[in-house]
Amino acid sequence: MPVMEVTRLRVASDKAAALSEARPAMLAAFSERPGFVRADLVRLSENEWLDLIVWESSADFAESRRRGADSPAVATFFAAIEAVVAGEEGQLWEA
Repeated sequence: MPVMEVTRLRVASDKAAALSEARPAMLAAFSERPGFVRADLVRLSENEWLDLIVWESSADFAESRRRGADSPAVATFFAAIEAVVAGEEGQLWEA
């Protein structure tokens, strides 16, 4: 069953451009991970963002989390993040 990774991020104002610029390469790296479906990045306020990533299964999400920043593209994206405020996993409801 598809799951959504919901991560609330804090990004300093001066790092927002770096985050946006690093996003395409990070998504390309994630697309090579098993079970990656899609991702959306939502800016909530000047310094708060939501990263919404859909995985085919909870196991795929767990494997991605285990791998962390295992490529330069993912590490560059992560470097722009000041703090992870919260992270959750939920089943994607498909009515």
